[in-house]
Amino acid sequence: MESVAARAAVPSAGAPAEDGRTRDRVSSLLLEHGPQTAAELAGRLGISPAAVRRHLDGLVAAGRVTEREAPGGQRGRGRPARRFALTDAGRESFPHAYDDLALTALRFVAEHGGPDAVRAVAEQQLSGLAQRCSTAVESALEEAAPGAGEVDRAQVLAVALTAEGYAATASAISSGGQLCQHHCPVAHVAAEFPQLCEAETAVISRLVGTHVQRLATIAHGDGICTTHIPAQLALRAGLRAGNKATPARPVPAGRATPSGAGASTRTTPSIDRERTPA
Repeated sequence: MESVAARAAVPSAGAPAEDGRTRDRVSSLLLEHGPQTAAELAGRLGISPAAVRRHLDGLVAAGRVTEREAPGGQRGRGRPARRFALTDAGRESFPHAYDDLALTALRFVAEHGGPDAVRAVAEQQLSGLAQRCSTAVESALEEAAPGAGEVDRAQVLAVALTAEGYAATASAISSGGQLCQHHCPVAHVAAEFPQLCEAETAVISRLVGTHVQRLATIAHGDGICTTHIPAQLALRAGLRAGNKATPARPVPAGRATPSGAGASTRTTPSIDRERTPA
């Protein structure tokens, strides 16, 4: 079986190619053998402790390695021995089987509970993301200066999604706007279980305060996830008539929109789904 040290991790950003390879070897040794001193690493790598220390300093600065005093404290008259260990960020640079685990779990859920059970898992998985993004949109609405114009909730949502790792952008088009996500953390799982995309689209719809239309998804082979946000025709008509119409506020995550007599019992605006051919 191939050892962990033989597998290449992601090269350190900004480091020369050779430095990147050496730092990957250092990280692999720390993963395989646990915390070590610079001298121990130097012996395994066949280079000088001073050279190893330079690479360790770079890894510490990048947040991939942490340095702490070795058990036993002071070492003679010199400085205390220091041991180096991988941080969580350092471990994340190595391959994981999270997608396989998620697919196995969802296949089990689908087999024993059906599509609705998978949908419930997807909604639960996104509940934390929905709450954080809802807070960001609500804060932007509350902090908007009087007379400053309508808050672009899609732009605010794009910033919030980017902080969550989705690399999102928002842009205006003649028929409304588009929210684009250039990365999908669950693309491989969503390719088999579209309920994840559906739950995410519902979150976007709720947070921008109108129905939306999914035009493309990374999970189905498109380059980016693209969500069309139609113009709110009723709002625009009200403004043309001189009324002081106020845009609907996003529904906080986990709370349903109040319904009047005879109104629909849906908790989110309606969602149109459409996908461009791969």
